[in-house]
Amino acid sequence: MNIPMTKSARQAKITDLLARQPVRSQPELAKLLAESGVEVTQATLSRDLDELGALKLRAEDGSLVYALPGEGGGRIPLARIGTGESPAARLRRIAEELLVSAEASANLVIARTPPGAAQFLASAIDHAGWESILGTVAGDDTILVISRDPQGGASVAEALLRAADRRA
Repeated sequence: MNIPMTKSARQAKITDLLARQPVRSQPELAKLLAESGVEVTQATLSRDLDELGALKLRAEDGSLVYALPGEGGGRIPLARIGTGESPAARLRRIAEELLVSAEASANLVIARTPPGAAQFLASAIDHAGWESILGTVAGDDTILVISRDPQGGASVAEALLRAADRRA
């Protein structure tokens, strides 16, 4: 069954696949996507990899595999290769498409996304470098955002909603 996907959801799936296993080529990645029910043309896949900032790096076994900036839990700023898009602009673009809601309690925010998109949005939040955010935990369609300020959840939720051009 082919799943119609938004660009961000497709890129989230690509990010997930690259994080889970070594991928050596675009045809291999296209096959993995197809096995997940996502059909993609080579041109679209190439654009997605470019927009995600994917690079080919040498793996421990010496083979070249695709890798994304900031993988491995590091908080390396994601500078968009070739587009000049800042991490803050990337967060705004992704939040506009994926953030459904954000509600706060004390220093916690629960952010909702469409199914399968939470990890992609959480990564954008993490890499945006907001000092007010300690970190995120993402599930399938829900993100727990933790504010540094013990009562800062409401302001973080409002900032996320503003980034997505939505009202609290």
